[in-house]
Amino acid sequence: MNKTRYALLLLPALALADESAIKLRPGANQDVVARNCAACHSLDYIQMNSRFLDRKGWEATVTKMVKVMGAPIREEDVPLILDYLDRQYGKPK
Repeated sequence: MNKTRYALLLLPALALADESAIKLRPGANQDVVARNCAACHSLDYIQMNSRFLDRKGWEATVTKMVKVMGAPIREEDVPLILDYLDRQYGKPK
């Protein structure tokens, strides 16, 4: 196998983020958020969007993740996720 082909095989592995470097703010339901959100995307998505989203915005985002993107989030986890995101990353009122 030539070096170029070998490098192309490694690209997907290199593209995965090192989630251990991303730390969510401590708070109730942090584990629920990490488990559900990191199943589909990097946790830095939460930090990047926190400047823009209030509770309504987080609710719309989580709803989109479930209904449009097909995120496998249990219905009973949704309010826990929203409470955490609003308290820890909600746009100041």
